[in-house]
Amino acid sequence: MANSGSTFSVIGADVTIRGDIEASVDLHVDGTVVGNIACASLVQGESSRVEGEIKAESARLSGEVKGTIEVRSLVVLKSAQIEGDVSYDTLTIEQGASVDGRFAPLRAKAQPKANQGAPAQGEGKQPGLTLAS
Repeated sequence: MANSGSTFSVIGADVTIRGDIEASVDLHVDGTVVGNIACASLVQGESSRVEGEIKAESARLSGEVKGTIEVRSLVVLKSAQIEGDVSYDTLTIEQGASVDGRFAPLRAKAQPKANQGAPAQGEGKQPGLTLAS
């Protein structure tokens, strides 16, 4: 992974990783990941493919994703092809992006769990949805 001076890690286009990735820094994926990704921020290249769950504070997706996505701030670019459910706080989708799945705000996902009756974290904030042209 990254050394202590790094601010991001890169998975090159010629790299295939089979297994989960956890990064405390930002991650740029141009290759293929068959496994779950958890990182601070994810940037996905157009020719990349992720088969697994993505969890991050922010993500900018432009490749292929097969799996669930749980991201606070998500940008889906027109070249993206997503197959799976998406949970978000803010969402921007470029015209032409392909998504086969359900969209739900993160607070809606957290609410039915153990804290029934208690206010959900971030309650009062409206999830944002932006359609980019």
